[in-house]
Amino acid sequence: MYRRISNPLLSNSFFLFGGRGTGKSTLLKAILPPDTLWFDLLQEDLANDLLANPERFLARIKAEQRKRKLKWIAIDEVQRVPGLLNYVHSLIEDEGLFFALTGSSARKLKRGQANLLAGRAFTNTLHPLTYLELDGDFSIDAVLNWGSIPKVCSLTQNELKQEFLRSYVNTYLKEEIKEEQLVRKLAPFVRFLEIAAQSNGTVLNFAKIARDCGTDSPTIERYFEILQDTYLGFMLTPFHESIRKRQVHRSKFYFFDLGVKRALEGLLTVPVSENGTSYGRAFEHFFILECLRMNDYFRKDFRFSYLRTKDDLEIDLIVERPGKSRILIELKSSQKISVHPSDYRGLTDLSVDIPNSETWIVSQQTDEMQLGKLRFLHWQAAMQLLFDLAL
Repeated sequence: MYRRISNPLLSNSFFLFGGRGTGKSTLLKAILPPDTLWFDLLQEDLANDLLANPERFLARIKAEQRKRKLKWIAIDEVQRVPGLLNYVHSLIEDEGLFFALTGSSARKLKRGQANLLAGRAFTNTLHPLTYLELDGDFSIDAVLNWGSIPKVCSLTQNELKQEFLRSYVNTYLKEEIKEEQLVRKLAPFVRFLEIAAQSNGTVLNFAKIARDCGTDSPTIERYFEILQDTYLGFMLTPFHESIRKRQVHRSKFYFFDLGVKRALEGLLTVPVSENGTSYGRAFEHFFILECLRMNDYFRKDFRFSYLRTKDDLEIDLIVERPGKSRILIELKSSQKISVHPSDYRGLTDLSVDIPNSETWIVSQQTDEMQLGKLRFLHWQAAMQLLFDLAL
């Protein structure tokens, strides 16, 4: 079992959101007291019973309180019976009980106008494993090929990793989409998933994707919202500043895990190798995912964006840090890159229009240096500087 960085505060009730398989239940069992009362709503009989008779939830808790002093209650996949949150609200207020609530879909909670406890429960997100959590087991080639969902990382054979990721995608379609009735027609959504995976990390064109899926742009926008609400991905929005009049205003979408993205593309049998065309895109995806994960875990409140102008000048990642300079990052996947400033003229030219900014070239090259405005960093050193990590 890997030691997780996520550290929900145990002085307050909390939500722990995240995609299926990220280890939410495992984390709770590691940090909550052993006498915690559990409600696992992935158990169909229990979920169906509480949907039909939600008052039995309260009766079970009252029965436990008559037997012992009860402090912590965990509800796994609370979105399956969102009506329980009304009882949770009153039990926090009136009984002083603490709740740990996991969920892999915020959409059903929002759609059902569920009681989200108005700040009485803090919000946390759990992601697939970071390079820090993998520690000695970390291999960048393995992560670029298979992602870092905990179960994948525990498997030693590539064939087993392939089968798990295929099953993961099928489980998502069955449980999160079809059973939760998030879409009316599953076939266009299945086609959309493949195209969304192919579009990962590119500037989105909803109209083009809609044509490829045989549907309309509003439906595609809703499909991307579903992916975000089920924690399968996120939007990287365009940067807004004085140069906004000459930049592209559409967002990019990134899946939450590289292995799941490759499974949706149907490319699990095609290795991501350093000599291949997909390696650079996979490295960019990896680094951006690590940044978002660390931002959540270390509660940094950073904002992330990208910039592309209409004449195709681009900054891969812009990190805005409260009270600190902005970091403009160009990502290179190679272990040996050019260090000639003229090769990065687009980055330096754009930085002139972005005040209070630094320009970093982040790669797998171990030699670090400063050449004029350009700072060349290995990606791990960049992570350490961004998030104040111990060397």
